[in-house]
Amino acid sequence: MSNILATVGGMPITEEDVNDFLAGLGPRGQSYNNPEGRKAVLGQLVSNKLLLLDARRNLLEAEPAFKAELAKLRENLLVSYAADKAISSVSVSDKDAEDYYNQNKSQFMSQETVNASHILVDSEENALEILAKIKSGEISFEDAAMESSSCPSKANGGNLGDFGRGQMVPEFDTTVFAMEVGEITDSPVKTQFGYHLIKLNSKKAAEEMPFSEIAPEIKAALLDEKRRAAYESKINQLKILYPVDMMI
Repeated sequence: MSNILATVGGMPITEEDVNDFLAGLGPRGQSYNNPEGRKAVLGQLVSNKLLLLDARRNLLEAEPAFKAELAKLRENLLVSYAADKAISSVSVSDKDAEDYYNQNKSQFMSQETVNASHILVDSEENALEILAKIKSGEISFEDAAMESSSCPSKANGGNLGDFGRGQMVPEFDTTVFAMEVGEITDSPVKTQFGYHLIKLNSKKAAEEMPFSEIAPEIKAALLDEKRRAAYESKINQLKILYPVDMMI
């Protein structure tokens, strides 16, 4: 039996009541799932019981306004319940998801990515001077980045990590995805940030994503689609049973 935390007019409030209240808050309930938060919830439940007892004592249930509100709530609840019943039998099996995956593999490709480093400076002249030193072997690209780049990536020798198309500004993006691995740009690339010297470290082509990685995503999407279809089918059947006349 759930532990009784308080009584109001002889009506018990239990630990299970507090848990149910927290569950009803969804993710926000986690912030109250601590001694202080649970005490605040208990206080709210006490207030609710007090209002309930007072409403019954004053026969508020008999008031026409309350009855009208109750009728609306009952109607909305019944509609929601009926809609849930209409889609309750819908399910998606592992085979359904795998069949969809096999028939639509082109939809499940990972993005092409590159790994690149850059040196960012404020003038084309400065960029060309650095490029000349790199090409002559006077300094490595990485050392030049650490010495001259204004980008925080200088701490990593200019390395920007892995990224896909569209994640960089257009001028940078167009250039880097057209480069060969190991290549350094022959001239600075101008963007809104300044002038870049770019080195392409590696490139990873788009590839098929394993079914095991995306099975939950596929099942969720198929379930939504099948539920929507079941709901629309139910509504269309009901339109035959109960003719609808649209006035607009």
